[in-house]
Amino acid sequence: MIVSAPPVLTVYFDGACSLCAAEIRLYRRSEGAERIAWVDVGTDGPEDREPGDLGPGLTRDAARVRFHVRRPGGDLISGAAGFAALWAVLPRWRLLARLAALPGVTALGEIAYRLFLPLRPWIARVVPVRGARCDKACG
Repeated sequence: MIVSAPPVLTVYFDGACSLCAAEIRLYRRSEGAERIAWVDVGTDGPEDREPGDLGPGLTRDAARVRFHVRRPGGDLISGAAGFAALWAVLPRWRLLARLAALPGVTALGEIAYRLFLPLRPWIARVVPVRGARCDKACG
């Protein structure tokens, strides 16, 4: 009997957003990605998912408008800190995680991320990503 190890992180992403889906595809192709549970909360994901299915403190709507990861102990992290946690698990991205760990860098990343969020729907509509489009989930 083969027993698989529990995921080191659970990543919640909006697969209905072409921009988000393209970024997640990049991460999923990385070494170490098999140790991560990837949960698509977009409209192309399971429609019957109940809010509580995402664990405590996270609704589907919240997961669709902001990047979230959950650590095995249940800690929920979002935004720039969530990306830093993801990068720390993926060997090719660890340099970014180390940079994010420097004093003030994650805080600056969070400011940049919050500035990006209102632009996400526009960017997803304007920047072609393999013929995909962003539905109203991105905004």
